[in-house]
Amino acid sequence: MQYILVLLVAGLLILFVRKRGNAKSAASVKLAFILFVIFGIYAVLRPSDLTVIAGWLGVGRGTDLLLYGIVIVFTAATLNTYLRFKELELRYARLARAIAIRQAEPPVDYAGKQDA
Repeated sequence: MQYILVLLVAGLLILFVRKRGNAKSAASVKLAFILFVIFGIYAVLRPSDLTVIAGWLGVGRGTDLLLYGIVIVFTAATLNTYLRFKELELRYARLARAIAIRQAEPPVDYAGKQDA
């Protein structure tokens, strides 16, 4: 099972790093993801070491430490996604406003003629 988990995680890592598209991830996000994946592989291959590390950090078991790490990463990812959507929403509002201003017609005077 350990080898399957390591292969799956390595495959996800390769897909994440090689993915090219509209989503441009910051280098720091990619680096943090790579470090988290390496830590995950280490935890799968050496679970007893994870328990020792958990003891150093004051956590009872290695599985608890892993759970805490996952909660932190999930929270950071959720916050990052929320902030990106808010930024996109603001960009779309500005774009819609600019298009509306460009498409606005010049005012018409009471005689039915457009102002020049």
